[in-house]
Amino acid sequence: MADSQLPNPTGLDAYKPATIATLVEEVGVAKANLPLVPLITLAVLAGAFIALGAAAYTMAMTGADPLAGPDRLLGGLAFSLGLILVVVAGAELFTGNALMTIALVDGRISMRALLRNWLVVYAGNLAGAGLVAVAMAATGLLDGPMGAVAEKIAVAKAGLSPVEAFARGVLCNVLVCLAVWLAIAARDVTGKFLAVIWPISAFVLLGFEHSVANMYLIPQGWLAGAPVSGMDFARNLVPVTLGNIVGGAGGVAMAYWLAYRRPSPSRGP
Repeated sequence: MADSQLPNPTGLDAYKPATIATLVEEVGVAKANLPLVPLITLAVLAGAFIALGAAAYTMAMTGADPLAGPDRLLGGLAFSLGLILVVVAGAELFTGNALMTIALVDGRISMRALLRNWLVVYAGNLAGAGLVAVAMAATGLLDGPMGAVAEKIAVAKAGLSPVEAFARGVLCNVLVCLAVWLAIAARDVTGKFLAVIWPISAFVLLGFEHSVANMYLIPQGWLAGAPVSGMDFARNLVPVTLGNIVGGAGGVAMAYWLAYRRPSPSRGP
């Protein structure tokens, strides 16, 4: 019986978890087979989309108390713009593509294809985020109060220890991949919109670390005058990226593969 014909005790118009796992795997196969030019283009777009969300977050936090929960929640709602654009408009985001691991362990894609996607997408995300950072500096907005907030954000991120950055990266991408998972579950744009907002707002509220967001936020701070260097940028980005991979691929993807895709006598290969 098709998923749409099954009785739904929740009353919610969403795919069931086992069907989501199948859909995520099919999406992973499609991503692995994208030709290079579309892949690069969509990766640059995703970096720009997340950067726009991060810019909105920076302005939302201008004049706010960075330690106040309600203010941070407002910033998270603003930042959600980035993943909403990625999910609804369509783009290739490194952190969300950690879910491709399901297709890898099921033997649908090769490790080479997975790494090709991740490396190209990561580079494209970095380029897109950097372009938006330069564009924001050109607007003059970073010369005022928004720039002062941008500086504080960059300095705070550069001040994290590698262990802190890694742990925050793990938890961040658990929430990001769950947001993508829920968005795939939704059958309409409104559902996808609502699915993204809450996990993303939560990771911002809690101060977790997103590698692609940091590709914008740290350069933004540097362009606003923050005393951060390229080495500071790398010291943050490397552990955060590794944490994002562990949280998304080793956490969410593998957990749902074990629950719904792992071959078993009852399920078959």
